[in-house]
Amino acid sequence: MTLTAITDARVFDGEKALGVQTVVIDGARIVQVGGDAPPDAEMVDGRGATLLPGLIDAHVHSAPGSLALALRFGVTTELEMQGMNTRENRGLITDDDTVADVRSSGFAITPPGGHPSELMPEGFRPKWGLPPVMPLMPFSTTPEEAAAFVPQLLARGSDFIKFMIDDGSVEGHPGLPSLDQATVNAGVAEAKKYGALTVAHALTVEATRMAAEAGVDGLTHVFMDQPHTAEIIDLIKGAGMFVIPCISLNASMMGITGSALADDPRVAARLDDKWDKTLRSSYNRYPQGKLDDVYDTVRALDAAGVDVLAGTDVSMPETFFGGLAHGASLHHELQYLVAAGLTPSRALRAATATTARRFRLSDRGRVAEGLRADLLLVDGDPTSDISDTLNTRTIWRRGTRLAK
Repeated sequence: MTLTAITDARVFDGEKALGVQTVVIDGARIVQVGGDAPPDAEMVDGRGATLLPGLIDAHVHSAPGSLALALRFGVTTELEMQGMNTRENRGLITDDDTVADVRSSGFAITPPGGHPSELMPEGFRPKWGLPPVMPLMPFSTTPEEAAAFVPQLLARGSDFIKFMIDDGSVEGHPGLPSLDQATVNAGVAEAKKYGALTVAHALTVEATRMAAEAGVDGLTHVFMDQPHTAEIIDLIKGAGMFVIPCISLNASMMGITGSALADDPRVAARLDDKWDKTLRSSYNRYPQGKLDDVYDTVRALDAAGVDVLAGTDVSMPETFFGGLAHGASLHHELQYLVAAGLTPSRALRAATATTARRFRLSDRGRVAEGLRADLLLVDGDPTSDISDTLNTRTIWRRGTRLAK
């Protein structure tokens, strides 16, 4: 196996800046951080660039071609928060170094007719083939049903268990069927018996309280229905939950498009017409929302020491899921996190080491010896200017350099 040495690049190891270091890859693994380059290694000149761990988007929904698109932006892992890429369906993805790796909840526990059914236009059918194994649809209306689905989901290859706690009020569908507290409690308690990670979709303060009471490990959104209070921040902190704010999704829900991102030539060059049109659209389901309130909430969570993770809620190239595109929107999310008050280094941590730690992905998310060689080399220094993450020079997935 040929050694590859990335020399003279600044290194951000997922947690902190290490200064200029040499990083050596042997096959799919990082074997050396620091020291001299082995004389027999293939040299990659990193002068003027920063080496980062491959980025992780902590909240996506996959679509045809989306894992390849994500990787073109240096997103080497996507965490699917509702979809079909469970263990039984992703064998080919695991060994395909032309696409991002993926982990998945499978389908979330929700009542029949509950979220996300209200997001789909009447008669809409995605235009792609079915997976080898159709996922389990864990529709639940009682504690007993939710608890019974948990071991089935885990047996079918769900990497974590997701609960939808949503009455439709933010999406313009008030009165949507939603899980009650007892049902969430029972499902989470069952998941804990198996040592499984649990996450909850919660867009309101009330749904956030329900998730905290049930003992959910993490929130896949930050609430957007009202400003934060010290009490709700303390509740999230005290529950030990992580939060994936998905500010880019909240902005889209408020009618803010991704047009400025789509206009960036570093983004435009990597998007086809359908994704460009999607990015330039928006959900526009909660125009009364205030982005400054979301910023204030995220800043308060970070200041309180809550683990903030970078995710987007990007889905398929359809304008009713607008304002988002795989890969590109994770860079947008990093910019939003910095706008909310995180330092660039904390934002980078949210897309690398913090997400890897909270989702128990111990083999990635850092530039460290023995870990996967999922790496992103960018011109400039994103620890000073977060926008530099888009200055892609080279991407590696398991040590394989992505062809330009």
